[in-house]
Amino acid sequence: MRSRSGYRPLAVAAAFVLVALLATLDFLTGAEVSLALFYVVPAFVAAWFGGATAGVTVAVVSAVAWGVANQLAGEALSSPLIPYWNAFSRLTVLAVIAWLSNRLRRALERERAQSRVDPLTGVANSRAFHETALEELTRAHRHRRPVTILFIDLDNFKQVNDRFGHAAGNAVLSSVAGALARNVRDTDRVARLGGDEFVVLFPETDCEAAAIAIGHLQEQLLREMRRNDWPVTFSLGARTYAEPPETSDELIHSADELMYAAKEKGKNRLEHQCS
Repeated sequence: MRSRSGYRPLAVAAAFVLVALLATLDFLTGAEVSLALFYVVPAFVAAWFGGATAGVTVAVVSAVAWGVANQLAGEALSSPLIPYWNAFSRLTVLAVIAWLSNRLRRALERERAQSRVDPLTGVANSRAFHETALEELTRAHRHRRPVTILFIDLDNFKQVNDRFGHAAGNAVLSSVAGALARNVRDTDRVARLGGDEFVVLFPETDCEAAAIAIGHLQEQLLREMRRNDWPVTFSLGARTYAEPPETSDELIHSADELMYAAKEKGKNRLEHQCS
């Protein structure tokens, strides 16, 4: 999918072209037909895709073009001051619309970002992880690259909540998320699926590299628990695919099953399969 920055030059250029077309129509139709409403469109589009500066710039150009077109068309005025007032009022309206457009876009982007972040830990939530995992699976199939999924469940987490309270449990979860985020690559993806379950996606990571990376994560997680004197260990299930599955659900389920196998064998261990 093309990013906002990719559309920016095209959208701003289209806004200027639209202003030129509107000014030409204004000149041709004269005062008989009002095109005032349509000047809102290029200002809105430029601010939405190009930012506040682009939106205000297009608003200024629109106000000037609008006024010049009306003057050239022979607009009848009762005072020489009217063109200046009209230009000021048009610029004000268009600039406000451009500003509102940019604010709306930014608010929607913030809301979209927050809807994909776990509010307690700050890492990605389940929704965001499924979206990212699907993108990585598509890329892995296209380029024939391996991918590794790690499923993490906290052992004895209920004891922390029961003995120390939910505030301590939240602190444990935040600490786990922080340790995971600090000890993975920028290309890896960490997420909290819910409760005390976390996942890490390692793109382009084969069996040997995954074993090293997961071993390091396991060590850092245990060290974090010991440092805070929390009675928590970790059951981990990992699956490395040379040919990844088609869906993110299948990807997560495969690691989830291995995690449960680790729990059944006594907890605080890793089950890792490569195929």
